[in-house]
Amino acid sequence: MKTIIELITDEIKKAFAECGYDESYAKVTISNRPDLCEFQCNGAMAAAKAYKKAPFMIADEVVAKLDGNILFAKIESVKPGFINIDISQDYLAGYLNEMAVAARFGYVNPDADKTVIVDYGGANAAKPLHVGHLRSAVIGESVKRINQYVGNKTIGDVHLGDWGLQMGLIIEELRDRKPELPYFDQNYEGEYPSEAPFTIAELEEIYPAASAKSKEDEAFAARAHEATLKLQSGDKACRAIWHHIMNVSKADLKKNYDNLNVHFDLWKGESDAQPYIDDMVNKMVADGIAYESQGATVVDIKQDGDTKELPPCIVRKSDGAALYATSDLATIVEREKLYHPDTYIYLADKRQELHFTQVFRTAKKAGIVAPEADMRFVGFGTMNGRDGKPFKTRSGGVMRLEHLIEDIDDAVYDKIMSNRTVEESEARETARIVGLAALKYGDLSNQASKDYVFDVERFSSFEGNTGPYILYTIVRIKSILAKYMENNESLEGLNIMGAAEESEKNLSLALVKFSDVIDGAYRDNAPHKICQFIYEVSNAFNGFYHNNKILTEPDEAKKSSYIALISLTKRILEQCIELLAIQCPDRM
Repeated sequence: MKTIIELITDEIKKAFAECGYDESYAKVTISNRPDLCEFQCNGAMAAAKAYKKAPFMIADEVVAKLDGNILFAKIESVKPGFINIDISQDYLAGYLNEMAVAARFGYVNPDADKTVIVDYGGANAAKPLHVGHLRSAVIGESVKRINQYVGNKTIGDVHLGDWGLQMGLIIEELRDRKPELPYFDQNYEGEYPSEAPFTIAELEEIYPAASAKSKEDEAFAARAHEATLKLQSGDKACRAIWHHIMNVSKADLKKNYDNLNVHFDLWKGESDAQPYIDDMVNKMVADGIAYESQGATVVDIKQDGDTKELPPCIVRKSDGAALYATSDLATIVEREKLYHPDTYIYLADKRQELHFTQVFRTAKKAGIVAPEADMRFVGFGTMNGRDGKPFKTRSGGVMRLEHLIEDIDDAVYDKIMSNRTVEESEARETARIVGLAALKYGDLSNQASKDYVFDVERFSSFEGNTGPYILYTIVRIKSILAKYMENNESLEGLNIMGAAEESEKNLSLALVKFSDVIDGAYRDNAPHKICQFIYEVSNAFNGFYHNNKILTEPDEAKKSSYIALISLTKRILEQCIELLAIQCPDRM
């Protein structure tokens, strides 16, 4: 189904061609002066130079060709050569009725059916999720859902940090605390216990204690490095402890990601890439791609056209150890073998841009992926406190994500109880849903690459560009439709009629942007575009709601049209918040 802009453009192209002008000048956009018109074409201004003619003369000719076209309520030439366009109310209504019955509301993705890997977790095993993990999780989940919605086979991978020094630190701290465990008995030959020798609470206390000890105790730090090497070399006891760490960590991480409504298809980690590393690096050396530099093995990534110096990618340190880049490259080797992706999308702090530039260029240079492979890095900014610095607890520490969620839930709960119309238990459940929406929308409504200030009071407000405002709008529509259905059998078969007044048309014009918005959010990996859209739709609906008596409208045909319009509004808003991984309560 073509978009409204495509349909208007088709008509304008015909007119330009019939007047003897190249149809490439017939570019139509949403008007930047909505007080004057709804759409505009400035092609006559550009064509004037090519055809040595005054732009208003070209615009006059084109508009004359379109006189009487049923698509337009108004099309006029305005000096010095603008073409201002208002769409016909009846044509707009017909388009909305088609959207209401079309798959994906008429959105068509010509590039559908790709296999897309979205790498967006990046949590470390044995550590709790903190506020620094929020953006990767919520932006990545939305990017994954958008890709799924447009028809791609999309695979989300948490890609855990599970193979580094933190494992050696935990193993040695556990040795100091519980030396009687069989893992530390060199003469032990039996099966190791199936139950972990620690809870998640103990594990989360063990790691920071071990990390602090390693900074003060050189001997302990050396033991931790040795334990890490033994783990990576296949030591049975170290591997057994590592399995316990992973089982306990994954269970806790899954619970916390579930609380965020974030879900992964794969729970792989750096450890899964290890079997591929040696062959990969050795092949790079054999192919002449990698070479030795100061004892390390590196790959040059500079290309013609680079405006700044880019350091080589180190794929093996002088002591033979692998780095993050090595692990990421080996992970691509595994993904190519198992999934054959068409597109890779990585979500990480924007300060990691150089790292991913190195990884992507090395993967292409080494033939791990094709030279034209679609590899994208979505770098996000920092979530800051009101002081403009990275968000911290009042004591100055890094806040756990579950505590941040609790804070915003409490803020929403207090607002709900201040206008108490529901039982406390329902208020708590509603606050959980709305609080998470406030948190996610507060993040996603910002362009990913931008830093933003986390403000509980603003994010939890039921007014303005916030998650609670969007949900309140949907709940309001649900309530109207429920009351309508008390006296009517169904919402099926209702048709939208031409808008009779401005606020009704404004809502209609907002809704028809859906396909363009989805396409932009998909191609740019930009959930904030969906947030902008649903805020516009919500404002347009509330303007329509306040200007019209929907349920008490005496004209039954007009009332049915209103109901059809707001039913489509609700469905589109619900689809959009689903793409943001936001849920909506039945009441607020």
